[in-house]
This record gives sequence, C-alpha cells and structure tokens, in this order.
Amino acid sequence: MIRSDFKNSKVYDIIVIGGGITGAAVAYDAASRGLSVALVERDDFSSKTSSATSKLIHGGLRYLENFELFLVRESLRERRILENIAPNFVYPIPNMIIINNKEMEKKKILLKMGMILYDILSFDKTFTWDKNKKLPLHESLSKDNTIKREPALNSKGLKGSLVYYDCASISPERLTLAFIKSAEAKGADIANYMEVAGFKVKDKKIEGVELIDKINNRKISIKGRLAINCAGPWADKVLSLTGNKNHKEVLRRSEGIHIITKKFSQEYVITSSTPKGRHIFIIPWRGYSLIGTTDKEYIGSPDDWKIKKENILELIDDVNASYGEKINISYDDVLFCYGGLRPLVEDQTEDVYESSRKYEIFDNSIDGFDGLITVEGGKYTTSRGLAENVMKIACKKLRVSKKKIGTDKEYIFGSEIEDIESFVELCVEKYSELPKDTVNYLARIYGTEIDNMLSVIHKDKSMAKPLTQEGEILAQVVYAVKNEMAFKLTDILFRRTGLGTLGHPGKKALNTIADLAGKLLSWSAARKKEEIAEAEKLLKKP
Repeated sequence: MIRSDFKNSKVYDIIVIGGGITGAAVAYDAASRGLSVALVERDDFSSKTSSATSKLIHGGLRYLENFELFLVRESLRERRILENIAPNFVYPIPNMIIINNKEMEKKKILLKMGMILYDILSFDKTFTWDKNKKLPLHESLSKDNTIKREPALNSKGLKGSLVYYDCASISPERLTLAFIKSAEAKGADIANYMEVAGFKVKDKKIEGVELIDKINNRKISIKGRLAINCAGPWADKVLSLTGNKNHKEVLRRSEGIHIITKKFSQEYVITSSTPKGRHIFIIPWRGYSLIGTTDKEYIGSPDDWKIKKENILELIDDVNASYGEKINISYDDVLFCYGGLRPLVEDQTEDVYESSRKYEIFDNSIDGFDGLITVEGGKYTTSRGLAENVMKIACKKLRVSKKKIGTDKEYIFGSEIEDIESFVELCVEKYSELPKDTVNYLARIYGTEIDNMLSVIHKDKSMAKPLTQEGEILAQVVYAVKNEMAFKLTDILFRRTGLGTLGHPGKKALNTIADLAGKLLSWSAARKKEEIAEAEKLLKKP
C-alpha cells in the first residue's frame, strides 16, 4: 500500500470520505467499475466503529422479532458472500442460546420458530466456495448435552439450549484493510490521516474537498465529480462542513463496549438474556473470551466519547446476573476493554437496542446542494451489499453504467484461497522453523500475503522473535510500517496486528515494538515517548 499525496491535478469520479468498512467497500466497488477513486480517512483505517464490533458476521436472528425479514435475508446473503470472498477472515461459529430463566423459557417456542425461519432465509448457506464452511441447520440440546458441550455453564436453573450457526471474523480491522487494499489494487488512491476540513462548492454543487494532511502538516484540495460521505457516527459532522444546516437526516448514536477475559466458552458463542431482556454474548476468541455488548444511546459529540469504568461495571453486573455462579467475573478479571459508537438511522424507538440496523443512503441534492451522497446506519456484515446500492445511485448521478460488477464473485486482496485449512497446513509445513501456533495465526490474518510478510525474516532472523505468548512476531511491525500505512504505534498494536487487542503485551514487548517502529519511521526520542504514552492510555482500563 502506498499513501497518496494527492499532488496531481486529477479530477476523481468518486471521493470517499471515511476509511471504515463502509468507505472501504464503497471505494472497492467504485474502483472495480473502472471509476477513478480517492479514499480519505481522518485518522487510521478502521480506527472507530469498524474496530468496535463483536467480531461476528451474522444474519441478525434477533431482528426477526421486529419482522425485519429483508434485513435478515440481506445479512444472511452477505454473510455467505464474505465467507466466500474472505475465507481466511470469516469462519462458521455455533451460537448457543441457553434457557436458564423464566423469561427465556417463555420465549423458547418463539426462538425455535425464529431459528426455523432463519434456516429458511439462509437457504443458500451451503453455497460456499470452500466446502468445509457449510453451515448446519439449528438444533435443540438437553440440559446435560448443553453442559457437556460448554462445561463452564451453571446447571442450576438450566433447562437446555438452542443452537444455530453464524460466522465470526478473527480480525475485522484487517478485513477492512483487505477491502482497502482491494480498492487500491483496482486503481484507487488511498490516504489515512487525511482530514476533510471543508468542501469546494460552486453554484450549490460540490466539486471537491479541502483536506488537512496530518502526516505532513499541510493543507491540500482535491477535485471530484461526486463525494460519498461514509463517516459513520461522524456523518452529520461531515455534513455540517457544507455550511447547510437543513439536511434532513436523523442520526442517533449507540455506544457499545466489550471486555476480554480468560476463557469461559470452549467452542460456542454462549448467548444469555440480561435481567432487562437484552442479549449478551460470551464469544471464544483467540484463546480468550470476548464478552459484550452494551447498547446505550450516546448524546454528545462523537469526538468526546470514551469508555468509562461504570460502563465496564454495568457489563460485568449483566454477565454475573445472566450466566449463574460458575461464570462470575470481577473488574480485575478484565484483561482489556474496547468499544465505540454505532450510527443508527431510526428515531422511532425509545431504546437504541430496539433500533433497526438498517441503513439509509441520502442524495444530498434534496438539501439544496448537489454532488454529495451520505450513507448512515448499517452493520459490518452488510457493508459490501450496501456499497453496491450506494454505487447504483452514484452511477446514475455520474451518468455511467450501473451494471452490477460482481464484487461478490471475486476474492478480496490477500484472500485468494480455495481451502483455508489446507492453506494453513501448507504454511505450517513451509515455515516449520516458526512455532506452529504462530504460523497458524499469521496464515489467517495475512492470507496469501504471508510470504511477503515473512520475507523480512530471511534478511534478519531476529524479526522472528515472538513478542507475546500468542506468538506474534517483530516481522509484523516491519510489514505494518513498510506495506500497510501504519504511522502510529497504536496503528500497529490494534489494527495491523493483534499485539494490543488481548491486553497489555508487557512493558518489554511494548518498548521493543516502539523501538523498531521509531527506527522505521524516524521518530525522535520525544515522539517515541508520546507514542508509548498514547498506547499505554488505550491499553489501560478506565
């Protein structure tokens, strides 16, 4: 990946604002059509909402309760497509809904009916390119069978469980990056740390954007026939830069946090119900448990949001009240926490938990100025399909063919793998000098890029040094800086690698990573100290 400096006088067909999964998918779709594309991101790619997910690629079983059949069907279709085009990132995972209280007992019949409908709506779930990724039908388990499969569950009050299948993403941040790399491979110009400061407007028509290059500390502008606002929870903030205060979109923000703890669930996503009737998950992830999520409306500037200790304690209370005494956690058990804001377009529900995860695409010409499309709402799973729908409107405005170009038929960058398990086995055999678990993990998050990434080791054997007990290595730091536009220590720790996503990697490892990154990026001693301080702040629990 090469960061564009936008020094040419090119007029782009499309300028995409926002480098989360929505912007990444839109840029990829647009570039695949042969359009000239620029994608700009204010901070780092996938640094906000797209990195704050539950790591699930799912159809949304609970949306059936609100009869959102179209959203569920769309999500199930996109789940299968992501399994196909991103086989190293997306994997089947069983979901176990435990029946352990009176409220869930009352809903058991309804849940059973919902799962039957879920199976029907996912009629194409066996149409996977990798035949090992076919998803089974749902099943009912007795109390004994439930505990046999997940021994951490408390037998007291447990009546059994219902099991259905969805998918999980081992790294939503790198999956987003793969979409961005796919866009670049199709000709898109890409830049992170490039903030939109305003729009170039002529006769109420947007003709480009004014940018602040935060890496080189300069102002630049680029021209474009059409801008697409994919800024997520910041979409209304971007709209305000037009100077028009009468835009008609309604945007709500929901905050969600997750915590990482020691391992409780062995194989299943264990779903329970909180005393207030909201779902809560314990998800097996990288040898630990990922627990979440909260869903509370956030009022205020998205720039001011942060995780508070009270949010973590509320989530802990929900966990302890929902699973019984065998799964009982305290604040000290939390190894790491992360979260973010979700953009919601619906304002008809009092509780954001009940709000739809549908999306809206607005042609801002209805607000009195042309040349801008705004995307709001949505969910990670449906982003590729959302991009197709955005481009239908964009192509009409640009007066170019809106014929579907088939991003659902082509592997994304680095994911050109027919059989992921066979691919991993070959990698383990090829790199037998490295620990098996390390290669297993690296093969999945780098896919077919693994050879390029590990080529660093051939020149310097010290780059094979494990940094954490999970086995990630120094070569990843080099690759992140030289090949993946990582400019900050936090980019490396949280979005190019998983070095910081399971908690603090340790002072020694953190300093080693900072030393290498600083050398590659020519940091001064003061700058390196600042980078470490910023990372420490994010690694520390509130």
